[in-house]
Amino acid sequence: MASQDWFNKDFYATLGVSKDASGEDIKKAYRKLARDLHPDRNPGDAAAEQRFKDVGEAYAVLSSGEDRKQYDAIRAMGGGARFQAGGPGGGAGGFEDILGGMFGGGAGGGTRFQTSGGGGGGFEDILNGMFGGGGFQRGPQKGGDLAAAVEVSFRQAAEGATVALSTTNGRVSTRLPVGVRDGQRIKVAGKGRPGTNGGAPGDLLLTVHVQKHPVFTADGLNLKVRVPVRFDEAALGAHVEVPTLTGDRVKVKVPGGTQSGTTLRVKGRGLSSRKGTGDLLVTIEVQVPQKLSRDAKKALEALVDALPQEDPRATLYKDSSR
Repeated sequence: MASQDWFNKDFYATLGVSKDASGEDIKKAYRKLARDLHPDRNPGDAAAEQRFKDVGEAYAVLSSGEDRKQYDAIRAMGGGARFQAGGPGGGAGGFEDILGGMFGGGAGGGTRFQTSGGGGGGFEDILNGMFGGGGFQRGPQKGGDLAAAVEVSFRQAAEGATVALSTTNGRVSTRLPVGVRDGQRIKVAGKGRPGTNGGAPGDLLLTVHVQKHPVFTADGLNLKVRVPVRFDEAALGAHVEVPTLTGDRVKVKVPGGTQSGTTLRVKGRGLSSRKGTGDLLVTIEVQVPQKLSRDAKKALEALVDALPQEDPRATLYKDSSR
């Protein structure tokens, strides 16, 4: 959601990247700054904590394609300047100049906009129209939303851990959904900017970035793992031990003749949430020996002679001619 604060903030400068920086460059810059400025590494340093908040807000906006597009449009329209009520002698670059440029008027002529102390058509009405509101309401107003980003480990995301982060409103704690995806945006109700005239506070829009795990990947509540097996285990069949995210192992039966790429399902060993429990999906990868001794090579050649002489690519050739 666009924020009027975006007129005053240069998120690119906050992250130290150019305006045409790629998403990967923005991510790298954020990770470095977040690591260096994290409150745990700078205890009692108020300036570092504020910079940490600013960096998180900047990354939350620039890492979202839709928000970045809105931000760039707003900055291009306003030139990064604050709105100003430009009375006589107020100079260029004020509120009238910005909106005059939008609607075809130049500074000092064409269409003019003025703030008004009462009635319709005032500064508040114009801003409300620009940012999705209706006419200016003087009753309770809901506070604006805040944007922030947090990076968590794969295990934290998988288990739905509670994370704490710093925002412009202070420290906020929230529990992540089990199996939260990389790049997923979560709304934390009531943790945005305070409302006015008794209105409810806004929300915190939290973008979650999940680190990769060296062994597992997640697919909803299911966990995926690739398990290498020897040629003889795949050919003859075997029971192999497979790791789980909890640290223990389960034995999985590999049927004789299993092909590389075959996926076996272990029920109930995925992620658990109120919606249910997922499975562990085990994809078999048949490992071919890279080096064979002379005796092993002779034994393998004897095996080949004993096997049926079938062409495993026969179907491939037939289908390619369709």
